[in-house]
Amino acid sequence: MDTFKTILACASERKGSEHHVLSLLTDPKPSEELLQLNDSDWLEEFTRKIFQSGFYWNVIDAKWQGFREVFWDFEVNKLLMMSPEMLEQRASDERIVRNYKKVMTIPDNCLMIHETAQTHGSFAKFIAHWPTDDIVGLWLYLKKHGARLGGNTGPFALRVLGKDTFILSRDVESYLRAHNIIDGGLHTKKSLQAIQSFFNTLVSQSGWSLQALSQLIALSVGDNIIHSSEAS
Repeated sequence: MDTFKTILACASERKGSEHHVLSLLTDPKPSEELLQLNDSDWLEEFTRKIFQSGFYWNVIDAKWQGFREVFWDFEVNKLLMMSPEMLEQRASDERIVRNYKKVMTIPDNCLMIHETAQTHGSFAKFIAHWPTDDIVGLWLYLKKHGARLGGNTGPFALRVLGKDTFILSRDVESYLRAHNIIDGGLHTKKSLQAIQSFFNTLVSQSGWSLQALSQLIALSVGDNIIHSSEAS
C-alpha cells in the first residue's frame, strides 16, 4: 500500500511540481461554518444532487431558480405541510425538470432532516459533529434514512456544503482497485470499511483532510490534464 509521501510524489511528478499540486487542492469548511447552515440548505443540496444524477448538471442548474420558486426555497417546515395532491401538482410544473420519482424524494428527505434535527438540535449539528474517521457511516445513514442519497449522491452533497469527505470518483476508484485496497463492489460494506481504513491511515500520516487526500489521489492517476476541475 502506498504511503502519503509516495502518493504526493507521484502526483507532483505528473503535475510538474508539488507546489502546483498543492494549488489544486481544497479543504472543507470548519465545523463553525457548517453549524451556520439551516435545514433548507441541506434539503436543497440533496435535491439538487438527486436531480443532477444521471442528467446534465448545467440543465439542472439553469432551472434551479424555478425549483426554488416551486418548492418554497426548500423551507422544511413549509414542505412538511404540503399535501400529496399539491406535491403531485408541483411535480408537473414547467419551471422544474418534471421527474415525478425524483420530486417524490423531497418529502422523504424533508422528513429525514426534520426528524434528525429533532434528535440532535439541528441537522447541521448532526452533520458537523459526525466523526470523519467514520464518514462512510454518515453516507450509510443518509442512504438508509433518506431517499436516493446512496452511491455518490449523498457524498457529493456533503462535499458541496463543506463537510469533510472523500469522493469515490472514477480516478479514486481506479487507484483503490489498482492497489488492491478493494476488489469487490465499490459500495459494499466490506469495500467501504477498507476505503475508510485506508483514508484514516493517510490522515494520520499527513494531517490532511479527507477532501484534500481524495483530490490528491485523483491527481496521481487518470488523464494528466492540468486544471483544477480534475481534482475530485
